[in-house]
Amino acid sequence: MRIAGFDWDESNRSKCQKHGVSTAAIEFLFHRPIAVLPDPLHSKPEERFKAIGKTDKGRGILVVFTLRTQRGKTLIRPISARYMHRKEMDHYEKETATLPKR
Repeated sequence: MRIAGFDWDESNRSKCQKHGVSTAAIEFLFHRPIAVLPDPLHSKPEERFKAIGKTDKGRGILVVFTLRTQRGKTLIRPISARYMHRKEMDHYEKETATLPKR
């Protein structure tokens, strides 16, 4: 699937920034290796996903997002974002330790 960019407006921008995560950090996350997991518990009425990865400064970040189509192009629409807690980072690092490095 080819992603054309991001779908930002005041609503999702302020929700993501509420936890101190900038739009730049979120967009940067999607240009690095990340884990993308389905979020079936919160996928009504639209399918949602969780992206887990690290910022350019190595800080763990979790972004809940959905995909939107506008004018025939697929966009990532971040719904919320926050920095991961130490326990979550430990789990993430343990799970990704065996993956091949890019």
